[in-house]
Amino acid sequence: MEDIEGMVFLLLGMWLFATAKRQAVFRKKLKAARENTAEKNRRVWEIVHLNNDGSTVVERRRRRIFQLFANRRCRPSVWAFNRSTEWWDVIVSGFTNTQWVQNFRMSEETVIYICNKLGPVMERHTTNFRSSVPIKKRVAIALWKLATGSEYRSVSRLFGVSVTTVCRCVQDFCAAAETLLVPEQINFPDPQKFEEIAVYTENRWGLPQCIGAIDVSHIPITAPQQYQCDYFNHKGWHSIILQGVVDGKGLFWNVFAGLPGSLLDTQVLRESTLWELASRGNHFPAYTRNIDGVNVGYYILGDSAYPLQNWLIKPFSDTGRLTTEQQIYNRKISRARVVVEKAFVRLKGRWRCLLKRNDCDAELVKSMVRTCCALHNLCESHGEAYDSEWDPAVAADHNLEPLAQGEGVEEEGRDVREALMRYLNRPQ
Repeated sequence: MEDIEGMVFLLLGMWLFATAKRQAVFRKKLKAARENTAEKNRRVWEIVHLNNDGSTVVERRRRRIFQLFANRRCRPSVWAFNRSTEWWDVIVSGFTNTQWVQNFRMSEETVIYICNKLGPVMERHTTNFRSSVPIKKRVAIALWKLATGSEYRSVSRLFGVSVTTVCRCVQDFCAAAETLLVPEQINFPDPQKFEEIAVYTENRWGLPQCIGAIDVSHIPITAPQQYQCDYFNHKGWHSIILQGVVDGKGLFWNVFAGLPGSLLDTQVLRESTLWELASRGNHFPAYTRNIDGVNVGYYILGDSAYPLQNWLIKPFSDTGRLTTEQQIYNRKISRARVVVEKAFVRLKGRWRCLLKRNDCDAELVKSMVRTCCALHNLCESHGEAYDSEWDPAVAADHNLEPLAQGEGVEEEGRDVREALMRYLNRPQ
């Protein structure tokens, strides 16, 4: 027993000795480090005191270094990856006007017009870290995205920029277009303009007092995270609705976009700004014309889904019992309404992002729709060529089944429609 206790005390003594030795070594090293640090600080202060005069060589050298960096622009940093821009810099720069129209849906002259229009908002400045993307290239990136509906990654590889840059170009372009281009290209006509539209429509289709046609088109989108069922339309896919009113030349003068695809034409109309103006009675100029004993004001044409109003004329519902006069009236109304259907075909033919399912945020999709409508008007008014090969595979994909008028839907304008029917049935 005594041997065991002795062994324990021996081990304990050895541990205490080793611990004391280790602590002594640590204190010695700590003291040496402190003395070393103190010596370095002493030397630094000696140098500072010796060079306190601003005329020393060290101070002059320091000033020269600062001036050198102040006058020298830094080269792009390492995060600006090198990407191939040969397609834009070499190939596109040699495009003819026909090639510009084929690829960007408009001539280079119109692209430059847009650059000048949106430049104050879209242009970016070069910094010390990287060069900015020129305004013409930023506009071209956005136009390519709208014209083709390509993925951001594909556009980035084609133009030699990052995916983030493509996304920002599209967002900035649509925001700038809504601020500067949309109000200029899509605006409510003044009385003189209404008169010009009515004269053009009557000369072309023989319809007096008609100032346009209205219809809707469904824009495919991905299912939103909230209220998915509201955006599920009658065709079986998610969409938002574009309601447009065009004149006799197929130019939009009223656009309303963004409502869920499950709504019907009448519901969209009643939520639109056009209905709000009509309900206040100040939508169109108070100019009437006596047609077969009825004072007829300005009106637009709609299909059978819309409610009959003094300012909104539609065909007679085909119940199989239409008179010959009603059938003639329907044919002439339908022939004039083709202008709005062709406008939607050309809109989606040029800007194919409206044809494919759009993966962008719902708010951005709404902005893209309004921007495309403004670009449609710009191209049409500038006389840009349209290739029939761009037509969508299903030309009337924007038309859903017309809404049968339910109970409680008030209708006006029966006397106006009857007067127009008698007028259109007169011998020419």
